[in-house]
Amino acid sequence: MAADRPEAMQNEKEEETDASPEMMIKHPLQNKWTLWFYKHDKNRSWEDSQIEIASFDTVEDFWALYNHIEVASLLPIGCDYSLFKQGIKPMWEDERNKKGGRWLINLCKQQRSSELDNFWLEVLLLLVGESFEDHSDDICGAVVNVRPKGDKIGVWTGDSKKPESILRIGTILKERLRIPRQVNIGFQAHTDTMSKSGSTAKNRFTV
Repeated sequence: MAADRPEAMQNEKEEETDASPEMMIKHPLQNKWTLWFYKHDKNRSWEDSQIEIASFDTVEDFWALYNHIEVASLLPIGCDYSLFKQGIKPMWEDERNKKGGRWLINLCKQQRSSELDNFWLEVLLLLVGESFEDHSDDICGAVVNVRPKGDKIGVWTGDSKKPESILRIGTILKERLRIPRQVNIGFQAHTDTMSKSGSTAKNRFTV
Protein backbone atom coordinates (compact mmCIF):
# COMPACT_ATOMS: atom_id res chain seq x y z
CA MET A 1 0.00 0.00 0.00
CA ALA A 2 2.81 2.38 0.89
CA ALA A 3 4.44 1.75 -2.47
CA ASP A 4 1.20 2.55 -4.26
CA ARG A 5 0.68 5.84 -2.45
CA PRO A 6 3.40 7.91 -4.18
CA GLU A 7 2.12 6.80 -7.58
CA ALA A 8 -1.44 7.74 -6.65
CA MET A 9 -0.27 11.09 -5.36
CA GLN A 10 1.71 11.61 -8.55
CA ASN A 11 -1.36 10.83 -10.65
CA GLU A 12 -3.41 13.32 -8.65
CA LYS A 13 -0.69 15.92 -9.10
CA GLU A 14 -0.59 15.34 -12.85
CA GLU A 15 -4.37 15.68 -13.04
CA GLU A 16 -4.19 18.99 -11.15
CA THR A 17 -1.38 20.17 -13.41
CA ASP A 18 -3.37 19.19 -16.50
CA ALA A 19 -6.48 20.94 -15.25
CA SER A 20 -4.93 24.25 -14.18
CA PRO A 21 -3.92 25.49 -17.67
CA GLU A 22 -7.54 25.11 -18.76
CA MET A 23 -8.48 27.70 -16.15
CA MET A 24 -5.94 30.06 -17.70
CA ILE A 25 -7.06 29.78 -21.32
CA LYS A 26 -8.02 33.19 -22.67
CA HIS A 27 -11.00 33.86 -24.90
CA PRO A 28 -9.77 34.82 -28.38
CA LEU A 29 -11.32 37.62 -30.38
CA GLN A 30 -12.05 37.26 -34.06
CA ASN A 31 -9.65 40.09 -34.91
CA LYS A 32 -6.57 41.64 -33.38
CA TRP A 33 -7.10 45.29 -32.43
CA THR A 34 -4.75 48.21 -31.82
CA LEU A 35 -5.42 51.15 -29.51
CA TRP A 36 -3.98 54.51 -30.55
CA PHE A 37 -3.63 57.79 -28.64
CA TYR A 38 -3.39 61.21 -30.21
CA LYS A 39 -2.19 64.38 -28.50
CA HIS A 40 -1.50 67.55 -30.44
CA ASP A 41 2.17 68.44 -30.58
CA LYS A 42 3.12 71.51 -32.59
CA ASN A 43 6.60 70.05 -33.09
CA ARG A 44 5.30 66.89 -34.72
CA SER A 45 3.08 66.15 -37.70
CA TRP A 46 -0.47 64.95 -37.12
CA GLU A 47 0.50 61.45 -38.23
CA ASP A 48 3.57 61.36 -36.00
CA SER A 49 1.42 62.45 -33.06
CA GLN A 50 -0.61 59.24 -33.38
CA ILE A 51 0.91 56.93 -30.78
CA GLU A 52 0.33 53.19 -30.89
CA ILE A 53 -0.41 52.12 -27.31
CA ALA A 54 -1.01 48.37 -27.45
CA SER A 55 -2.60 45.54 -29.43
CA PHE A 56 -4.73 42.70 -28.12
CA ASP A 57 -6.63 39.69 -29.45
CA THR A 58 -8.35 38.23 -26.38
CA VAL A 59 -11.23 39.34 -24.17
CA GLU A 60 -9.02 39.31 -21.10
CA ASP A 61 -6.32 41.45 -22.71
CA PHE A 62 -8.95 43.96 -23.85
CA TRP A 63 -10.19 44.44 -20.28
CA ALA A 64 -6.65 44.55 -18.90
CA LEU A 65 -5.87 47.39 -21.30
CA TYR A 66 -9.16 49.24 -20.84
CA ASN A 67 -8.87 49.14 -17.05
CA HIS A 68 -5.28 50.39 -17.21
CA ILE A 69 -5.87 53.56 -19.26
CA GLU A 70 -7.67 56.81 -18.51
CA VAL A 71 -11.34 57.00 -19.43
CA ALA A 72 -12.16 59.23 -22.40
CA SER A 73 -13.87 61.93 -20.33
CA LEU A 74 -10.64 62.58 -18.42
CA LEU A 75 -8.42 62.99 -21.47
CA PRO A 76 -6.97 66.45 -22.02
CA ILE A 77 -8.89 68.61 -24.48
CA GLY A 78 -7.70 67.96 -28.03
CA CYS A 79 -6.80 64.31 -27.47
CA ASP A 80 -8.19 61.20 -29.18
CA TYR A 81 -8.42 57.49 -28.60
CA SER A 82 -8.71 55.26 -31.67
CA LEU A 83 -9.31 51.53 -31.82
CA PHE A 84 -8.69 49.91 -35.20
CA LYS A 85 -8.14 46.45 -36.55
CA GLN A 86 -4.45 45.70 -36.54
CA GLY A 87 -2.76 46.98 -39.67
CA ILE A 88 -5.20 49.88 -40.19
CA LYS A 89 -4.03 53.32 -39.11
CA PRO A 90 -6.59 55.78 -37.69
CA MET A 91 -6.43 58.15 -40.64
CA TRP A 92 -8.43 58.76 -43.81
CA GLU A 93 -5.44 58.12 -46.03
CA ASP A 94 -5.01 54.50 -44.96
CA GLU A 95 -5.75 52.12 -47.83
CA ARG A 96 -8.47 50.36 -45.81
CA ASN A 97 -10.15 53.63 -44.83
CA LYS A 98 -9.95 55.99 -47.79
CA LYS A 99 -12.99 54.61 -49.64
CA GLY A 100 -15.07 54.46 -46.49
CA GLY A 101 -16.73 56.77 -44.03
CA ARG A 102 -17.94 57.09 -40.48
CA TRP A 103 -21.08 57.14 -38.41
CA LEU A 104 -20.66 60.27 -36.32
CA ILE A 105 -22.12 60.88 -32.87
CA ASN A 106 -21.87 64.47 -31.64
CA LEU A 107 -22.01 65.08 -27.91
CA CYS A 108 -22.46 68.41 -26.16
CA LYS A 109 -20.06 69.44 -23.40
CA GLN A 110 -22.56 68.45 -20.72
CA GLN A 111 -22.58 64.86 -22.01
CA ARG A 112 -18.87 64.44 -21.34
CA SER A 113 -19.47 63.69 -17.69
CA SER A 114 -22.75 61.84 -18.14
CA GLU A 115 -22.56 59.76 -21.32
CA LEU A 116 -19.20 59.93 -23.11
CA ASP A 117 -17.50 57.08 -21.26
CA ASN A 118 -20.50 54.76 -21.49
CA PHE A 119 -20.92 55.49 -25.20
CA TRP A 120 -17.24 54.90 -25.93
CA LEU A 121 -17.14 51.63 -23.97
CA GLU A 122 -20.26 50.36 -25.76
CA VAL A 123 -18.65 51.20 -29.10
CA LEU A 124 -15.49 49.31 -28.11
CA LEU A 125 -17.56 46.29 -27.10
CA LEU A 126 -19.46 46.43 -30.39
CA LEU A 127 -16.16 46.37 -32.26
CA VAL A 128 -14.27 43.66 -30.42
CA GLY A 129 -17.41 41.56 -30.05
CA GLU A 130 -18.06 41.67 -33.82
CA SER A 131 -21.61 42.76 -32.96
CA PHE A 132 -22.54 44.25 -36.32
CA GLU A 133 -23.84 40.90 -37.54
CA ASP A 134 -22.80 40.05 -41.10
CA HIS A 135 -21.42 43.56 -41.54
CA SER A 136 -18.62 43.39 -38.95
CA ASP A 137 -16.08 42.78 -41.72
CA ASP A 138 -16.91 46.27 -43.04
CA ILE A 139 -15.83 47.84 -39.75
CA CYS A 140 -12.34 49.38 -39.64
CA GLY A 141 -12.36 50.99 -36.21
CA ALA A 142 -13.63 53.83 -34.07
CA VAL A 143 -12.38 57.19 -32.80
CA VAL A 144 -13.33 59.39 -29.85
CA ASN A 145 -12.35 63.07 -30.09
CA VAL A 146 -12.34 65.19 -26.92
CA ARG A 147 -12.85 68.79 -28.03
CA PRO A 148 -13.64 72.17 -26.42
CA LYS A 149 -17.05 72.67 -28.05
CA GLY A 150 -18.20 69.07 -27.76
CA ASP A 151 -16.89 65.55 -28.15
CA LYS A 152 -17.35 63.17 -31.07
CA ILE A 153 -17.39 59.42 -31.53
CA GLY A 154 -16.98 58.00 -35.01
CA VAL A 155 -17.39 54.40 -36.14
CA TRP A 156 -15.40 53.92 -39.34
CA THR A 157 -16.30 51.61 -42.21
CA GLY A 158 -14.23 50.63 -45.22
CA ASP A 159 -16.71 51.28 -48.05
CA SER A 160 -19.05 54.26 -48.30
CA LYS A 161 -20.92 52.72 -51.25
CA LYS A 162 -22.56 49.80 -49.46
CA PRO A 163 -25.83 51.36 -48.30
CA GLU A 164 -27.38 48.18 -46.88
CA SER A 165 -24.34 47.48 -44.72
CA ILE A 166 -23.90 51.11 -43.68
CA LEU A 167 -27.53 51.52 -42.64
CA ARG A 168 -27.54 48.28 -40.65
CA ILE A 169 -24.35 49.29 -38.84
CA GLY A 170 -25.88 52.68 -38.02
CA THR A 171 -29.10 51.09 -36.76
CA ILE A 172 -27.25 48.66 -34.49
CA LEU A 173 -25.02 51.45 -33.20
CA LYS A 174 -27.98 53.70 -32.37
CA GLU A 175 -29.89 50.89 -30.67
CA ARG A 176 -26.89 49.73 -28.62
CA LEU A 177 -26.18 53.26 -27.38
CA ARG A 178 -29.88 53.77 -26.67
CA ILE A 179 -29.92 57.02 -28.58
CA PRO A 180 -33.51 58.36 -28.62
CA ARG A 181 -35.45 57.66 -31.81
CA GLN A 182 -35.98 61.38 -32.45
CA VAL A 183 -32.21 62.02 -32.38
CA ASN A 184 -30.58 61.31 -35.73
CA ILE A 185 -26.99 60.26 -36.30
CA GLY A 186 -25.37 60.68 -39.70
CA PHE A 187 -22.91 58.85 -41.91
CA GLN A 188 -20.24 60.88 -43.71
CA ALA A 189 -17.93 59.65 -46.44
CA HIS A 190 -14.28 60.41 -45.76
CA THR A 191 -13.93 61.97 -49.20
CA ASP A 192 -16.64 64.50 -48.28
CA THR A 193 -15.09 65.21 -44.90
CA MET A 194 -11.65 65.73 -46.42
CA SER A 195 -12.95 68.30 -48.87
CA LYS A 196 -14.84 70.24 -46.18
CA SER A 197 -14.59 70.85 -42.48
CA GLY A 198 -16.02 67.97 -40.46
CA SER A 199 -18.92 70.03 -39.19
CA THR A 200 -20.17 70.95 -42.66
CA ALA A 201 -19.75 67.64 -44.50
CA LYS A 202 -23.13 66.37 -45.64
CA ASN A 203 -24.58 63.17 -44.29
CA ARG A 204 -24.99 60.49 -46.92
CA PHE A 205 -27.20 58.45 -44.60
CA THR A 206 -29.04 59.05 -41.35
CA VAL A 207 -30.78 56.79 -38.85
